[in-house]
Amino acid sequence: MGVSGAGKSTVAEALVRRTGWAFAEGDDLHPEANRRRMAAGHPLTDDDRWPWLRRIADWIGAQESASRDGVVTCSALRRAYREVLTAGHPSVRFVYLAVGHAELEGRLGRRTGHYMPAALLQSQLDTLEEPGPDEPVIVDRGGGDPEATVDRILAALGTGR
Repeated sequence: MGVSGAGKSTVAEALVRRTGWAFAEGDDLHPEANRRRMAAGHPLTDDDRWPWLRRIADWIGAQESASRDGVVTCSALRRAYREVLTAGHPSVRFVYLAVGHAELEGRLGRRTGHYMPAALLQSQLDTLEEPGPDEPVIVDRGGGDPEATVDRILAALGTGR
């Protein structure tokens, strides 16, 4: 979880390569209307996000039903969004990739081929509610090398992969 440019997809792909877990790119689960809205420079509203979050929760439920470990990327910016993803899904653990504003701007400025424009970063930062200590979250403020981030995540999960 984290704002655009935090490294969710990059870290998730590295984690999946290392573990072999199932993977879903949360951006691919957005309804087309959401993608068009963001591409046009308009931030999503809660009403835009609910169907997307339910799609992600359904994917999580399918993995749990099949007894598969999985990784799904999702901004999960607000506690209410995270509650949708954890409701009825006891296996969910969030990894919050906390990256500084300047680094985020730099990453988004270098990114190509993504429908989410850098201009929407501030709206995401404004929406972000940092996870509380009562949430099932691993906070990673390390940034940098994705493999080192995966090492920290796996250590926090207590798996030796």
